[in-house]
Amino acid sequence: MTVRAVEAITEADVVAYHSARHGRSIARSIASRHLRADHVEEALVYPVTTESTDHPGGYRGALEEFYAEASARLAAHLEAGRTVAVLAEGDPLFYGSYMHMHKRLAHRFPTEVVPGVTSVSAAAARLGTPLSEAEEALTVLPGTLPEEELAARLASSDAVAVMKLGRTFPKVRRALERSGRLAEARYVERATMEGERTGLVADVDADSVPYFSVAVLPSKVGAHDPRAAAAEPGTGAPTASEAETGGAGAAGEVVVVGTGPAGPLWLTPETRGALAAATDLVGYTTYLDRIPRHDGQRRHGSDNRVEAERAEFALEMARRGRRVAVVSGGDPGVFAMATAVVEAASEAPYTDVPVRVLPGVTAANAAAARVGAPLGHDYAVLSLSDRLKPWEVIAERLRAAAAADLAVALYNPGSQSRTWQVGKAREVLLEHRAPDTPVVVARDVGGEGERVHIVRLAELDPAQVDMRTLLIVGSSQTRARTDGERTSVWTPRRYPEPGQHAEPGQHAET
Repeated sequence: MTVRAVEAITEADVVAYHSARHGRSIARSIASRHLRADHVEEALVYPVTTESTDHPGGYRGALEEFYAEASARLAAHLEAGRTVAVLAEGDPLFYGSYMHMHKRLAHRFPTEVVPGVTSVSAAAARLGTPLSEAEEALTVLPGTLPEEELAARLASSDAVAVMKLGRTFPKVRRALERSGRLAEARYVERATMEGERTGLVADVDADSVPYFSVAVLPSKVGAHDPRAAAAEPGTGAPTASEAETGGAGAAGEVVVVGTGPAGPLWLTPETRGALAAATDLVGYTTYLDRIPRHDGQRRHGSDNRVEAERAEFALEMARRGRRVAVVSGGDPGVFAMATAVVEAASEAPYTDVPVRVLPGVTAANAAAARVGAPLGHDYAVLSLSDRLKPWEVIAERLRAAAAADLAVALYNPGSQSRTWQVGKAREVLLEHRAPDTPVVVARDVGGEGERVHIVRLAELDPAQVDMRTLLIVGSSQTRARTDGERTSVWTPRRYPEPGQHAEPGQHAET
């Protein structure tokens, strides 16, 4: 208890506290040495805690009625001129019962809230480990969340405290296991009180867990191998000597992840978790710069044209016991690093290295969402880059997709060294598409330089297309409409029956 809390109790005429129907109050037991014989005690006894109720309003209705009645009892004392001290475990406004009194009374009577030591702070102190450090974010979760939600948030967070265990403990434990964080989870029961217990969540018997317990995922700073001191991203292909970082017999793996089109806002919770758990990050330097930094990780940046070398480098580190995240833009399986890693892992000496691929938001879906639903029906995804396949193959596939009346998403349409493919692709598409077919020209979606506009296929200008641009060319059914300043593009899900007249495309340019 704080000094001010003791003073508040001493100054009060009435001391109120919540309890279950058994009448025992943890808050009162903590403050008992400071209670006087002339204190008026108000026991606010919950009509229901975890059991069922026959209240017509259900569990929530029973509690709302209780809070209203309890507030009225306290208001009667306040209106009579008495000072009331409401006892609360931890901090009064942190998952505390008092907050329900506060919302009903603070606007009517002078109120002082005396902050307290939360169970999260007490648990960290008892564990004797930093809760969060440097730029780590602390996430506090109630164990009452659905298991899927718990697993997602656990995977994407740095330091975590999970409150309200008790009956939720089996679910919380499963969520920790699903998120890959069970091994680091610590358990604290009745921190700083009689009957205190600490240990590993993995070792705790679920039947023994009370409501007043916390699961803690403490700071990760220093949790990685100390030999993996943070390193500045390099340039060029990684060298073999950089991979000499693993421990003998350690369990390594490679996880291939995608950043989405533009960084943190596009990362999935699963990807965030994999990035945070990695000892080493490998990737094109531009993509690595999008990833939040974690103390103790090494970053191995390289040029964008060394995919095979990058994949082998990551696998070699994993073979030596490192946990490696290979970072791609967008989705790693769409014209990105997943193929290079899986292909390299199919050859000796990497066939025993575990490889996982986590999905990301690919550029085609991000660009489509910006304008509506141009990929709402069947569509094809093609790369216009002829660096790894001949242009003749690209043109043949593009012609086939156009002849099949598919909407087409075009990746890698142009660069400083490839300036003619967009014009050639336009010519091929116009063999099967009306000149006014809508084309979405999306550059740097999600980034600071984002620019998305819509043009007619016949007016597509190759000079406005570079390597950071993605093109979506509609089918014969794709429509566009302008509502004020916004133009929406969509491809209907229903396709005309054979012989049915297909309306010509409509287009509005912005």
